[in-house]
Amino acid sequence: MRLRRKPDEPSVANPPTLGRRRKRLAWALGGSALALTVVAGYCVHDALATPGPGGTQTKLARWGRCHGLGSVVSLVDNRHQRATTTSACGAATLVAHASPVRPRPRPTPTVPPIPLHAAIRPLVTPGQRGEGVFAPLVKEKGQPVIQSTTMRPDAYDTDFPVGVVWMKQHALRFQMHPGVSEPGGNWTVPATITPAERTGLVAAYNGGFKVSNGDSHGGFYLNGQTIGELRTGAASEIFHRDGSLTVGVWNEDVRMAPDVVGVRQCLVPLVRHGQVTEDAYNGGVDTWGLTDGGNAAVARSGIGIDRNGDVVYVGGRLLTVQSLATLLQRAGAVTGMMLDINLSWPSFISYDATKNPHDPTPRNLVNFVRDATRYYDYSSRDFVAVYARP
Repeated sequence: MRLRRKPDEPSVANPPTLGRRRKRLAWALGGSALALTVVAGYCVHDALATPGPGGTQTKLARWGRCHGLGSVVSLVDNRHQRATTTSACGAATLVAHASPVRPRPRPTPTVPPIPLHAAIRPLVTPGQRGEGVFAPLVKEKGQPVIQSTTMRPDAYDTDFPVGVVWMKQHALRFQMHPGVSEPGGNWTVPATITPAERTGLVAAYNGGFKVSNGDSHGGFYLNGQTIGELRTGAASEIFHRDGSLTVGVWNEDVRMAPDVVGVRQCLVPLVRHGQVTEDAYNGGVDTWGLTDGGNAAVARSGIGIDRNGDVVYVGGRLLTVQSLATLLQRAGAVTGMMLDINLSWPSFISYDATKNPHDPTPRNLVNFVRDATRYYDYSSRDFVAVYARP
């Protein structure tokens, strides 16, 4: 009886050759690679479809790290180490060492400090200690918005100091008030600083010559109403809608404009283009008006504007026209003008709101004859009230 060979047993007579084995191995490896490729394709597809930050490159790098290919990914692009990683190869999270993005802080607005005005050369030489040296007169939020100094008008009248005031324009607001008799007429602005208008009040000063009889050689304009005539060439205070003040020569430096709410004219300039004018030296009564007793040195006051737009006031009991003009010019005025003269009219008052901000205490700059409360009462002549800006 002949025995049959089992089918799966190799034939001794025909054993498998080395070539056949290599073919079988190649088919096995190819099948495995194909299977791995299919599986990897599905994995990569799932990785790319996974929600999270980053684009295709970032998600592939993340998948590679999760499957043992971190060194390869690092060699390809080391920058992806700062991108994203996963927790247990799941949802993407920011790497711990990545710097968080913080909003840039907004800069805090700062107001530049207001320096003290440079000292000015006194009228009398040699000057006394502190003469012509400015000090704060009114502070707002710690800033010396109004500064002042005093000096002697001459070597003999030492009991009658002259006051010089410098006012920082951008920190202040200027309001012209009519007087009961000067310029006269009916106005919407009162002839006094009412209790309702005293909050923020820091200063007040006198107006100019009479308008009603023509002494001022000019006019008075307020809120669309005019008394007298606004004269070309007259020295003028100009009050603007925003509360600012300009001093200039009418229809030369300054003129009517939509933002002008007030004009106060008085005589001709004392200072022009930074220089004392010839009229200040050579003008007589026709130019500068009659004085008490015909004296040259009487109570006088003046106002000016410096090259930065800040305001200068000078006033005292004994001043000549030339002394007034000289002090305005030395205090920096590029344009300066006369205000009022003679004993009863010049005044500069500061207001201290320390005790009561709604009813500040008035104080005279120097020894003017009128009480410091004068503008809390009805004034017969026009004046200017000065307020701190909000």
